[in-house]
Amino acid sequence: MNDIDLRNLADLQSPPVNETARERALHAAMQAFEASAVDTGKEFLDSTQGCADQQRPTSTIKQMWSLVMNSLSKPAWKRGPVALAAASGIVVLPVASLVAWNVMEQQIQPDAVPIPTANGRLRQVESESVLVEELASIAVQPDGQIVAAPARPRQKSFAPQPQPRAQRLMDSAVQPLAAAPSPTMLAVNPGLQAPPATGERFEKFNDNVVTSTAEQPVSTFSIDVDTASYARVRAAINAGNLLPKDMVRVEEMINYFDYAYPLPETRGQPFKPTATLIQTPWNQHTQLLHIGIKGFDPSVGADAAERPDTNLVFLLDVSGSMSDANKLPLLTKSFKLLLRQLKPSDTVSIVTYAGRSATVLDSVKASDRATIIEALDRLQAGGSTAGAGGIEQAYRLAEKNFIKDGVNRVILATDGDFNVGVSDPDQLKDLISKKRKSGIFLSVFGFGQGNYNDALMQSLAQNGNGQAAYIDSLSEAQKVLVEEAGGSLFTIALDVKIQMEFNPAKIAEYRLIGYETRALQREDFNNDKVDAGEIGAGHTVTALYEITPMGSPAVLNSPLRYGDDTPAPSEASTSEIGFLKLRYKLPGNSTSKLLEQPVLESDMPKAGSVLERDSQFAAAVAAFGQKLRGQPALSDFTYRQIADLAAANRGRDDHGHRTNFTQLVRLTEALAQ
Repeated sequence: MNDIDLRNLADLQSPPVNETARERALHAAMQAFEASAVDTGKEFLDSTQGCADQQRPTSTIKQMWSLVMNSLSKPAWKRGPVALAAASGIVVLPVASLVAWNVMEQQIQPDAVPIPTANGRLRQVESESVLVEELASIAVQPDGQIVAAPARPRQKSFAPQPQPRAQRLMDSAVQPLAAAPSPTMLAVNPGLQAPPATGERFEKFNDNVVTSTAEQPVSTFSIDVDTASYARVRAAINAGNLLPKDMVRVEEMINYFDYAYPLPETRGQPFKPTATLIQTPWNQHTQLLHIGIKGFDPSVGADAAERPDTNLVFLLDVSGSMSDANKLPLLTKSFKLLLRQLKPSDTVSIVTYAGRSATVLDSVKASDRATIIEALDRLQAGGSTAGAGGIEQAYRLAEKNFIKDGVNRVILATDGDFNVGVSDPDQLKDLISKKRKSGIFLSVFGFGQGNYNDALMQSLAQNGNGQAAYIDSLSEAQKVLVEEAGGSLFTIALDVKIQMEFNPAKIAEYRLIGYETRALQREDFNNDKVDAGEIGAGHTVTALYEITPMGSPAVLNSPLRYGDDTPAPSEASTSEIGFLKLRYKLPGNSTSKLLEQPVLESDMPKAGSVLERDSQFAAAVAAFGQKLRGQPALSDFTYRQIADLAAANRGRDDHGHRTNFTQLVRLTEALAQ
């Protein structure tokens, strides 16, 4: 009980006691106590703690007490059946004692509430409302006889359930997502607010604003190759769920797709930046500066034989919350796909965690696929979620099997619900950062809905020099773990930063689209101690700026009274709208390299070219993401216009991802009407 319950209890006036009912209740409670001890022979300490399928016993008791006390504290005319039963002279405390003991002694499911039966044992009901109804049917018998409530069939539900929130890893804002909204609740109307139905967490951030070039000509940010946001948004829309604003990270939606940027001519330089200008589709008075990077991929073609050996540790969440079909069952199928991408000499280890961590496999060669698959097939969900212990054990195993000059990576697969064993969030982040410096990286693959901790997934991946992806289907697993296996496993550049300096004589204002959570200070660009994003083999990175030329009617900032908003350009920069800088480190190096190139007014892609289509398609994805976030600049640009823009610039689409995007936008249009 909490303080409110105690005060409510203290303020109550005891009803007249029915001595016969009290004696019968006490007798039933004692019988249940004795039968419970004889039948099971279990100790209390053996009961499972804090998991999705087996809730903490103290939590269940607290819920029951709060239910009873809150009901009793209401005015008589508002009281529910439990309060009316007490007012009729029935003592509820013996029944509560029976429930409390059995909760402690038995393993009670979290979506069920224990109810006494005629033989003194307990059965389970599905909700608090049923508890109120059935406790009343027990307590208000006219002759004082305790009679069991009628049996109700219990159905297994695979709908996401709210998870225990004790001891979360990160202190970040919670953006609620409806777990199972009705079909009429639109997924994409920014005016609708999702009810607080789940424990999903997303990092809260504000959109980038329009910036005056005269006041702040330099923009600096870390690159991002994560794609989790797009897959998560797609899953929510396809399920008809409401969409929290902070689920949408526009840069991750743009970077979900591959683009045909030119590759570097030599392997000594892992990528080559490309910059182009196009007309902004949603504003005829502005332009989009499209910056693109494509990483060299040594894992395909003739270079595949030279790929270094890989030491992988699969860190798999097998807690009770992973029992749903789109979690552990999908996880095991997905990792079987990944096995086919490994060389025979690569090694695979498997660590699982629930209430405790365990080593399932230790450094098995990828050529022994049967042993690895058998281990995956044996996995079952159950227990609490002590993720911190699992991470520590996975790193110990990665260190034990470390391959010098090879790829050493822990791959965490989870729904992101860490609820046991984490006492210091910063301590876990420090551990991951330390291991990153030793050459062991961490990638994170998220599964499932309902209690997905997106903020945690992003934080772990960023601190571990790895990618954060979300897998909602086997086709998405095919994309992440097969089509993009090189980028998921092999890092070709570390701490990649982009800095764009705009020419105030040419550009009045600019706005970076996305990358809000990746912003850096100007001085961070030249500081090699500042961590930034990583690029995997074959990865593409895209960044878009909406820029406003001088003299455009789209300029939003008024001229300064005591300043010069139109400085005279130097002769060398008359054709330059800006200057692009890019810093990166090669794996194993602590000193960064610098790439530079001017961005010219003439950097317009040739009409009908692949680069022009890619720029237009990226603009369509950017428009969709901004519109989902409620960006005012997109208020007059419709979903139909976005879909038409994407369809017209689909280009080559071997895997159908661009076609599926167009269909997703059209579905959004239908839902929004």
